[in-house]
Amino acid sequence: MFEPGVRLQYYATLNYFSPEPRASLKFNFTPKIRFKAAAGLYSQTLFSANSDRDVVNLFYGFIIGPDKNNMSKTYLDKDGNVHDANSSVQRANHMVGGFEFDILKYFELNVEVYQKFFNEVININREKVFDDNVPNELRADVLKKEFIVEQGRAQGFDIALKFEKKRFYFWAVYSYGLNKRWFSNPQTGEILEYAPNFDRRHNVNLVTSYSLGKTKNWEINARFNYGSGFPFTPTQGFLNQINAQGNINYNFNTANGLLGYVPGTINSARLPDFARFDIGVKYKYHISPKTSLETNFGATNVFDRQNIFYVNRFTFARINQLPIMPSLNLSLSF
Repeated sequence: MFEPGVRLQYYATLNYFSPEPRASLKFNFTPKIRFKAAAGLYSQTLFSANSDRDVVNLFYGFIIGPDKNNMSKTYLDKDGNVHDANSSVQRANHMVGGFEFDILKYFELNVEVYQKFFNEVININREKVFDDNVPNELRADVLKKEFIVEQGRAQGFDIALKFEKKRFYFWAVYSYGLNKRWFSNPQTGEILEYAPNFDRRHNVNLVTSYSLGKTKNWEINARFNYGSGFPFTPTQGFLNQINAQGNINYNFNTANGLLGYVPGTINSARLPDFARFDIGVKYKYHISPKTSLETNFGATNVFDRQNIFYVNRFTFARINQLPIMPSLNLSLSF
């Protein structure tokens, strides 16, 4: 089965037209083995507004692509070639391939390999030191613009195994991912590579459930999740930030400034890994053919694992996520 297609998208506010061809292929090699593949061009204008200099981000906001005047006019690819940034529309090429295999009678194995190349990615300019005004019009864009254009690549694979037989269900998946971004050093012109803050090398999910009772109105379920640590930018040192506010008589010898920090190499360190085990018991009682009462009792983080939630840059105080958290939920459907 082959399905070609094309998406024609016009970003009216940016006056940008984006034709995006796509295709998918699936081949039934045998009744139990199926090969599949897909590829396409994709675009979007949303990008994350959070700072990747935070150790842990508590806020994830998304904004529309900026005006072209607020971003650098050119960018370098990973090979050092110069490209024009025609708009703030971000573009990427996706390729996915894999196979499905029905093992024995109740098992299904699904394997997928992917690679995504991000031609243009908008990011906050970490190197801005000058205002974008007339006195600085001869300075490089990367030193004065609010946003810059980067390139990136994501690649990895997923292995999922599913078992389903009558009352018992089990699903297991392992994911391996490798994400990279490139940007140019404004001082040397060197192409620098770093891992974005969502890069997670290993991720494991195990989900299981079992139904009880003649009408399967009881269900016991459990979920385990493990993930290796996300990258973050470590603190290299601290400094005293003095602001004279244009006062030529300002006394720097007696002034008390604000405590600032000097970031280290971008995303060169890793947070601790994450693990959580949740359990739940569900009971569903049918009051009438169209009315039912459902009771859910469970507990989150059963092992009371100390997973990192927030770290203060200056005091190094660590706040962990929620401890073991029992819950009880009643819902009436009619």
